[in-house]
Amino acid sequence: MKWNLTYFFKNEEDFVKALNELNPYIDKVKSYQNKLSEEKSFVEYMLLSDEIDKKLGLVFQYAHLKSDLNKKDVAAAANLQKVYMFLNNLIQATSFESPEILAIGQKNVMKMIDNNPCIASHKFSMEKLFHMNEHVLDASKEKILSYFSACSEAGSDLYDSLATSDHKDKMITLSNKQKVLVTQGNWRSLICDSQNEKDRKKIFRAIFDYYDENKNTFAKIYQLSYQMDLANSKARNFSSILESHLFKNNIPVKLYTTLLDVASHNNKSLKKYIKLRTKYLHLKNHYSYDRFLQLAHSDKKYSYDDAKNIFYASIANTPNDFQEKAHEVLKDGFVDVYETEGKRTGAYSSSQADLHPFILLNYANTLDDVFTVAHESGHSIHSLYAMENQPANLQNYTIFVAEIASTFNEHMLLDYLLTSSSLSSNEKIMLLQKQIDEIMSTFYRQTLFAHYEYEVSKLVEKDEPINHEVLSNIMIKLYKQYYGLNIKKEKVKQYVWAYIPHLFHTPFYVYQYATSFAASFALYENVKNKKPNAFENYINLLKSGGSKYPIIQTQEAGIDLTSKDTYMAVVHRMDELVNELENLLNEAN
Repeated sequence: MKWNLTYFFKNEEDFVKALNELNPYIDKVKSYQNKLSEEKSFVEYMLLSDEIDKKLGLVFQYAHLKSDLNKKDVAAAANLQKVYMFLNNLIQATSFESPEILAIGQKNVMKMIDNNPCIASHKFSMEKLFHMNEHVLDASKEKILSYFSACSEAGSDLYDSLATSDHKDKMITLSNKQKVLVTQGNWRSLICDSQNEKDRKKIFRAIFDYYDENKNTFAKIYQLSYQMDLANSKARNFSSILESHLFKNNIPVKLYTTLLDVASHNNKSLKKYIKLRTKYLHLKNHYSYDRFLQLAHSDKKYSYDDAKNIFYASIANTPNDFQEKAHEVLKDGFVDVYETEGKRTGAYSSSQADLHPFILLNYANTLDDVFTVAHESGHSIHSLYAMENQPANLQNYTIFVAEIASTFNEHMLLDYLLTSSSLSSNEKIMLLQKQIDEIMSTFYRQTLFAHYEYEVSKLVEKDEPINHEVLSNIMIKLYKQYYGLNIKKEKVKQYVWAYIPHLFHTPFYVYQYATSFAASFALYENVKNKKPNAFENYINLLKSGGSKYPIIQTQEAGIDLTSKDTYMAVVHRMDELVNELENLLNEAN
């Protein structure tokens, strides 16, 4: 139940050797400057890029996975930093590439590609480059900007140091005198299992006090990240920070703002759900951390083997090829299952071109963990389909479509659990809560954080001051707007902006959880309702990898994410589920 990183290199010496072998490539790529207009040189350069990407993907994947196994491992962190140093040097060395290719002209570039099938896979990347034309600078300016590439990672590196490397877990004493170590991996389950309000608050504070204690530093780090974003958007002539993040993948700003508008103004059922919880859980106040409390209880624990078997059963009606991939991605050696000291929190699936995907878990034997196994398996299955059907440089699908495969698996798993056997009233309530919580966390909560990023970016663009009070006040306002909750009562919840790694690592990322959820919900409904070719359309989306713009990929699968109706379908589903839950709770009480 551990990663077998010898899949990449037999030992550390082999990794170091492979990393050192990359260094000569810096001079090789430089030698092609001012030669790309010559067809022979252009072809050689494209093939050289492919060769570098393959070797770089191997060393990067090894280094980043090993570092995530123990963020306190100084040597592993140093190796990852060496990979990033090479990457930064490569970015500087290739800074001439985009301006020079743009100067050749789209017609001439496409002609060279058409004449040479060996580089046909670069056609889409060239289309994207010319799409970016107005935001690419001349060679000298691109070179200057490339010198700042290392600085672009400074915010996320500092965040990791403060949030993970320097963080120490807290031991607390509960009301029953039991001492427990509260960690990033177990605090939710500890709250879920607690029936004592004071204990829940103490568990919650054991995590969030740290963000309060370091709020000024977290705010400065966040400000640094936004200043880098602002500098980039201005240098490249984007109209806003938001546009600078969306433009590359041809995502219209209107899609983003439509999502915010729908979620922020259509949340009556979300607020009703919180009131139902307050009533039936007999709470004086419903705090944000009370969302982990179950409306119905079961002492049942799910081993990791249980989780895999339940997931496999949930996809039993899918094509054999899909099932085979599900088993493949969960093979021993490709999943690191349990929490260990220093291990990165949360869960993910990580993949590089032509390499088997790896899954990180912090498995704690809960029903939520069962869904996490299905979720991360979806990402890895997606990667395998892309690997089988696309050349290396077109396998890397965008974040925009990444969450479709993961949440599609969750839809299948939930329906399987709801229909596979005779359920008691309590079990029905638990699963209804699970589905409602999924919409609450994936659609509404992630959109709230996307709304937060949007509000902060507008302040930065106006040169307004950014500090912990400003950041917290935005979060307080949005929690009131979306949930009807006053998080000021919780003292430290307002610093949730410092708790979310995605806000520091991948700005304007989280909205895609919501759009992907809406897309996967629509795709799953098509499959469930036996719409002709529905599952085939879904698999074709997975197979397409990163070969098309994501909006086109979803449209070809039958989903229009520019339409308000796509998001309203999720809102209506929330309405139905909350009403059904209310009826069940009334019957049970």
